[in-house]
Amino acid sequence: DGGIGRLARVPFDGGKPEPVSLPFEGSIAEMFVNPRDPGAWVMTESWVQPPMYLRAGTGMKSTDLQLIPKPDFDYSELESVEVKAPAVDGTMIPLSIVYKRGLQKDGARPTFLEGYGSYGITLDPTFAARFIPWLMRGGVFAISHIRGGGEYGEDWHNAGRKLTKQNTIGDFIACAAYLVKNKYTSPAHLAGEGGSAGGITVGGALTQRPDLFAVILDDVGESDVLRAETSANGPPNIPEFGSTKTEEGFKGLYGMDAYVHVKDGTPYPAVMLTTGINDPRVDSWQAAKMAARLQAATSSGKPILLRVDYDAGHGFGSGRAQRDQLLSDEQSFALWQFGDAGFQPKR
Repeated sequence: DGGIGRLARVPFDGGKPEPVSLPFEGSIAEMFVNPRDPGAWVMTESWVQPPMYLRAGTGMKSTDLQLIPKPDFDYSELESVEVKAPAVDGTMIPLSIVYKRGLQKDGARPTFLEGYGSYGITLDPTFAARFIPWLMRGGVFAISHIRGGGEYGEDWHNAGRKLTKQNTIGDFIACAAYLVKNKYTSPAHLAGEGGSAGGITVGGALTQRPDLFAVILDDVGESDVLRAETSANGPPNIPEFGSTKTEEGFKGLYGMDAYVHVKDGTPYPAVMLTTGINDPRVDSWQAAKMAARLQAATSSGKPILLRVDYDAGHGFGSGRAQRDQLLSDEQSFALWQFGDAGFQPKR
């Protein structure tokens, strides 16, 4: 339901589904039932609550089974809210916002906005452990549940696919604008991040609203979908993005291709593009080509960097240390560009 998991029990007698209360709003990853045991065992977590197994059911108080050890640090200072950001066409886009309790809305909070929006995939609430240093420094972590994903089912997916892909990009921009309007941050302190197909999202935001972001983080991203069809992983993506072999397909792909919309002399924000040289899904030439084009086109003087990991691919096989190092590099890059004194290069 807009990125939040709901639990209900459907009676055997055909009655209406009965809502099951949980101690917090989050995701529901697993569920087990035993005919000899009342209720169900449910694994749930949220942006600010670590994973736990609960026994839950209608009329029951949810009980933590204490099967998963709790983190050894105090996460009670973290909180999150679920809001809706108005898109250009009036559609209300779910937006999750995570921050340290007592956040000062002064329009200057370092903010990391994530977006994806493809294949009907949902960005389910997951305990934001890796973002705790960012949050404890007074930063904001926001997750946009844009069209193209599955947060409201297949209709939501189809509303951000092929010829409707502009909705995905526009929804991400709308979520960024919401954060600025409501004083969570400002364009000078806002980083937009998307990976893989999320490269279409942040690439479109970069080319359409370069004034709205200080930083764009494009992780193993699709940035030249007009040419991607010729790559090894291109044909399997035709159902999602379309094909240049048809007029309609070319039109849709042209609209979502960030590379062809880069314009010379534009003051683009700072950009970090990342790739794993062994990536079987999005070939490394896409990030390299986009980086070169932006370096030649931008007039802002802000850095356009290409980060290549020669021991990685699309991220699935990366070790914990690799994932931590990537996020550390991206957050450091963002804080550098936001002007944080502790992250300026030593001269």
